[in-house]
Amino acid sequence: MAAWIKMIADDEADETLKPFFDRVRTPHGTVDNVMRAHSLRPHTMDGHVVLYRSVLHNPDNTLPFWFLEVVASYVSILNNCDYSLRHHFTNARRLIGDDARADAVRAALDAHRPEDAFDGKELALLVYAGKLTTEVGAMTEADIEAVRAASADDGEILEVNQVCAYFNYSNRLLNGLGVTTEGDIIGYYKEMDAET
Repeated sequence: MAAWIKMIADDEADETLKPFFDRVRTPHGTVDNVMRAHSLRPHTMDGHVVLYRSVLHNPDNTLPFWFLEVVASYVSILNNCDYSLRHHFTNARRLIGDDARADAVRAALDAHRPEDAFDGKELALLVYAGKLTTEVGAMTEADIEAVRAASADDGEILEVNQVCAYFNYSNRLLNGLGVTTEGDIIGYYKEMDAET
């Protein structure tokens, strides 16, 4: 595990911290560094994991999980957050289930040209997430109207808004504390997890 601040290892966790670690364990049984970075203030870990799971892994979301992972990856690319990108594009690739398509998506995102791999509603949602990440002070109602015009409903816009907002938070946590993936198992999903 690596960060610019102290992170407490499982075997060093006291009785207060252990239940927080247990709540954030991945399906692999590990605690990713994105959560471990909170170990000196576990109450913030608790809030973080609730937000993460509600915006990205809630079954009440209507947009496909693969697309939400693509949004997460695009925001992370725009913020130059290698940690989130490594985890979440691994998830997107698994969920897309087609390496050629995943490669085309990644190339388009890396080039900041989602239009090279997307159109319609998906493209409009990615454009919205991109502007919300890089030009938050310039957002206007017209940005929402453009996504609606591409057939996204308000609930779908909210889903992307929340994934984008969460990853802007998480990217700043990770980049601001120098958190790396050292010791993490990359990607959240098991090979054929029920969430796929």
